[in-house]
Amino acid sequence: MTADSLAADNRAVDRLAHLRRSPLGGLADRLAAGSAPGPRGVRLREIPYLAQLNLRLDPIGPAARRVAEALGTPLPDRTASVTVTGALRVLWLGPDEWLVVGPDGTAPGVEQTLRQVLGDEPGSLVDLSANRTTLELSGPSARAVLEHGCSLDLHPRAFGPGHCAQTTVSKVQVILDQTDAEPTYRLLVRASFARYLADWLLDAMSESTP
Repeated sequence: MTADSLAADNRAVDRLAHLRRSPLGGLADRLAAGSAPGPRGVRLREIPYLAQLNLRLDPIGPAARRVAEALGTPLPDRTASVTVTGALRVLWLGPDEWLVVGPDGTAPGVEQTLRQVLGDEPGSLVDLSANRTTLELSGPSARAVLEHGCSLDLHPRAFGPGHCAQTTVSKVQVILDQTDAEPTYRLLVRASFARYLADWLLDAMSESTP
């Protein structure tokens, strides 16, 4: 990815920004009001329009090496691991499946680059950016909130920064990605379930913070 291609993508996003509506765009005030910053608090916000590209290929084939070079980071090869390069995060979803996540507006450029390096080799690349939105839950009590409805062991000894998982939170399928040790979690959720999940998290936050 070059600076020029990223700038072109951002200009295209700016031109269309007034036409877009995020799944939780009308809940920003509620999310902010339900947050409780502080030493024992937790914060919730939507990060809309993240680029999300589903990638499948042979992890030991030549295309995997070219993709890694193009991204600037190896594809994660351990279960539930994440690699990071600049503003892109590459999430392990399966032995031959990854999700490339980046800032708003980067999907077209990343997709073009990866299609070029994939060439004619077996594999697939699908832009799922419009399929999901992202809720970010952060703060000292964030783990306690998630534990109300997630069966994963989220203790730092088992799940920490650089870990991701496909799991359920209050029976809603999500991709859970811990981005730092505060802790901060991103929950990538299908747009049709986003409002339900946001309401559930707000309720759980009220029970987990003083």
